[in-house]
Amino acid sequence: MELLPKMHRAFGVYGLFFEKNRLLVINKKGGPYTNRYDLPGGSLEDSESLAIALRREFLEETGMKIEIIRNLGVIDFMLPWDWKEYTHVHHICVFYEVEGSGRLTQPLEFDGQDSVGALWISEHEANLDSASPLVLKAFEWLKTEKLGIDREFFEHWEVKG
Repeated sequence: MELLPKMHRAFGVYGLFFEKNRLLVINKKGGPYTNRYDLPGGSLEDSESLAIALRREFLEETGMKIEIIRNLGVIDFMLPWDWKEYTHVHHICVFYEVEGSGRLTQPLEFDGQDSVGALWISEHEANLDSASPLVLKAFEWLKTEKLGIDREFFEHWEVKG
């Protein structure tokens, strides 16, 4: 009998900020995307709306204030991740197109901060070894303006850390 994965469900909001075909990303230091590029964003705190959470996360991780342009949709990914009693993560992501102002700054250190800094990358710098599925999906959206509706399962995902 095959054992079913113990799935941790993660939900977050993420901003796609493109400038000259480059995407603003963070260097991730925690979770299943450790030591890869990821999108600025994350989980909601108690009583936060999606928009407030996205603005807060973006500011915390990049130092930039953002304007939310539009909601692009919801996508989800599943991948192996040994964390606590779980074997996998089901990551549900709300994507927004955003524009920012200000300059990139080093993120403040606090409990739960998982960004070690932000930078701009081009599509050729993003692959499964260097970037989270969110970043890969963001570049796909830039070309097609579609997210798709089916969850993507990354069976052979390796957490680097």
